[in-house]
Amino acid sequence: MKPSVRGIALLLLVGTLALALTLACQHWTRDDIINAEQQLRAQQFLAVLAAQRYDNQPLDTPLALPDEQPPRSRIVAAYRATLGATPTAIVLVSQVQGYAAPIRLSVAIAADGRLIGTQVIEQQESPGLGGRLGDPQANWLGQFAGRSLNDRWAIKRDQGDFDQLAGATVTSRAVIEAQQDALSYFDQHRAALLGVAAP
Repeated sequence: MKPSVRGIALLLLVGTLALALTLACQHWTRDDIINAEQQLRAQQFLAVLAAQRYDNQPLDTPLALPDEQPPRSRIVAAYRATLGATPTAIVLVSQVQGYAAPIRLSVAIAADGRLIGTQVIEQQESPGLGGRLGDPQANWLGQFAGRSLNDRWAIKRDQGDFDQLAGATVTSRAVIEAQQDALSYFDQHRAALLGVAAP
């Protein structure tokens, strides 16, 4: 049976209307999608900070990073949290090579140089082993809260202060080193990161 010209025209019209409707929906929802992505990013990056620690929007004003980088990891972004006009914490986004792939962490450091907490932003470690890095039930990252550069930043097997993730020695060492690097980076650039005059 031969398709009629009228049928083809109707099919083209329906296809054109569907495409126009799809493009209009994308245009109308684009801002909502961008806002949702920004909120998700903020939740990931700032999950290490209790809401009562800051009243600004830290992610709105990323800090300029000094050129110098830590020896074993890389600081890719920095944000200042303030309460009133007083700096309360710095959130450093750190990247370190894990066992399987790079691991990206959000590391919050109080103005006095103590580690507030660490959150996994991205990782591809082996499920059930290094992949448990950010598992809230395992809460392996919880052991670092309140620690400072004065602690021995290594796993206990290496005469350090910290437990390792079972079966994930490489991942454990990498994350411990990244947190130590973040604390050292903060210590070296404290005045610039906090936005205060150097002592």
